[in-house]
Amino acid sequence: MRVSLKNLIIPSIPLAVFLVILCFVLWMSAFIGARNSTLPTEYTTIVASLQSIFVANSLLSNVTCIALTLLNAFLLAQINNRFTIIRTRTFLPILIFLLLLATWNQTHIMIGSHLVLTLFIFALYYFFSMARDRKASEEAFMGSFLISIGSMLINPVIFMIPVCWIGFMMFQSFSLRTFLASIFGMLAPWILYLSVMYLLQPDFSFLKYFIIDINSGLSISAFSLSETIYAAAITIIMIISIFGMYSITNSDAINTRNILNFLLFLLITLIILSVIFRNQFISFLPLIALVYALLISHPLTLKQNNFNGILFLVFCLINIAFVISKYFTF
Repeated sequence: MRVSLKNLIIPSIPLAVFLVILCFVLWMSAFIGARNSTLPTEYTTIVASLQSIFVANSLLSNVTCIALTLLNAFLLAQINNRFTIIRTRTFLPILIFLLLLATWNQTHIMIGSHLVLTLFIFALYYFFSMARDRKASEEAFMGSFLISIGSMLINPVIFMIPVCWIGFMMFQSFSLRTFLASIFGMLAPWILYLSVMYLLQPDFSFLKYFIIDINSGLSISAFSLSETIYAAAITIIMIISIFGMYSITNSDAINTRNILNFLLFLLITLIILSVIFRNQFISFLPLIALVYALLISHPLTLKQNNFNGILFLVFCLINIAFVISKYFTF
């Protein structure tokens, strides 16, 4: 069987629109089929306010999350083109990102998570622009500032900033100047937010904003059989893709290789954080989908052979099968 991804890598406009619509249909199948999701047991005051407006599992919350997902898909394409993470035009990162979020119906009500992802993508714009510039204090400040704002929606996201410091080292841009700028960027939103809260509510407790509940020990038994099989399958596909990615990175620029290494480190960190803060596991899924889509698209785009074509086909079938399986008891 010969499978080619050429038409998907650079699709015609009608085909691209058709694929996006298919992902939209897959997304709405959860809403029409009444496959309701539940919010994480822990969420911030800001998220609670958002959810009071966008009621979970309502049409409004689904449409809003779809709009944010399309925005993030557009930003994903821009960041890929701007920094040549994949050294040719490709539609695959967008398609894989949309397919994953359409499949993960738990994310369809997580407006806060999609907003955090938007902020995180803009932060990556700043961080990736710091390559080999130890004086890039403005970029370090703004990137950390945006992630810190995101941590007001999902508190554990604040731990992504130390991860980005390691990224500074990978990009050869770490210095006392960029480190201090990042620290100030991390603190600034919280100082402003807590100051305003104190002015509005002088009796409110600062302490609750500095207590992050670590509830580790994510158990496999908490997932259904179909979810366990699905997670194992996409993990195997990711591992195969990583080996494929590193087999062709010698042809990439040094900065691109540094970005790919950072993205892999970022993916591992996000998975670890989702396990440590298991009550907010779903909140991390949009961020994981973004990084997963970029990493898996690299070898699928640049190494166009029959094996990768079949691998992508299997990936699509697994996601569709997983959606169908949710209508049955496993």
